[in-house]
Amino acid sequence: MTAPELTERERLAAEHALRLLEGEELVMARGLAASDPDFAREVSDWEERLAPLQDELAGAQPGADLWDRIQARLDGGTPVAEVTALRRRVRQWQVASLVSAAAAIAVAFLTIPAMQQSPAEPQPEAPLMANIPIGDTSLRLAVTYLPDRSEMLVSASGLTADGVHDHELWLVPPQGELRSLGVVKPGEEVRMPLDPDLASLIHDGSQMVLTREPLGGKPADEAAGPVVAEGAFSLI
Repeated sequence: MTAPELTERERLAAEHALRLLEGEELVMARGLAASDPDFAREVSDWEERLAPLQDELAGAQPGADLWDRIQARLDGGTPVAEVTALRRRVRQWQVASLVSAAAAIAVAFLTIPAMQQSPAEPQPEAPLMANIPIGDTSLRLAVTYLPDRSEMLVSASGLTADGVHDHELWLVPPQGELRSLGVVKPGEEVRMPLDPDLASLIHDGSQMVLTREPLGGKPADEAAGPVVAEGAFSLI
C-alpha cells in the first residue's frame, strides 16, 4: 500500500501533530495553528487519526549499522545541506508511513526509525510572536519575528482582499513616529526582511498596529490611515 500524496500544508500539519518540526518550520506551524482555525483543525484531525498507532504499533529500532553509516557520512565531510536534506527525507518518510498506517492500521508493515531522537541542533535566538485579532471576527494576523535572521513571517491566510484597500503593519517604537513593517498580503503567508535599524527596535512587548490604507500602502505625503487592529510581540 502506498501513502497518499500530501499537499505542503497537509504535510506541515501532519509533522506538527507528530512533533517532528524544528526551527523555522516549527515557528511557522505554531503561528498558523494560532491564527488559522482551519489549520489548527487539520493538526487536531491528524492527532486524532494517528493516536491509535501508539497503541497498535510496537516500537521499532533502526538496523544495527544505521548509526554507523550516518556517522561515517558525517565524518567524511558530508555538506551540511546534504545532511539537512537527509533528515528532511527521513522525516517525510516517517509522515508518509504513518499516514498509510492510519488508513489501514491492520497492515503490519510500518517501522518508525528512532532517528528523530538525534541530538537537537543548537537553537537560534528566541523568536517573538504576535497574534493580532481583526475587529470582532475570529480572524487573526500571525506575525513572527526571527531575530537571528532579521526577518518576519506574516500569515494572513484568513484575510481576503476587498479590491479597494490594503492593510499596512506598523511598529510603534518607544519614541518617535510609527515605522512601517510592510503591506499585508491577504490570504498569503510571506517573509519580510527587515533592515538592521528597524529590527533593532523589536523586542518582547513591542507594540504593533494595523492600518487601512489605499491600495499599495500609505502614500508618502499623507498620514497613516485608521487603525483597525493592534497587538504586541511576546516570546514564544
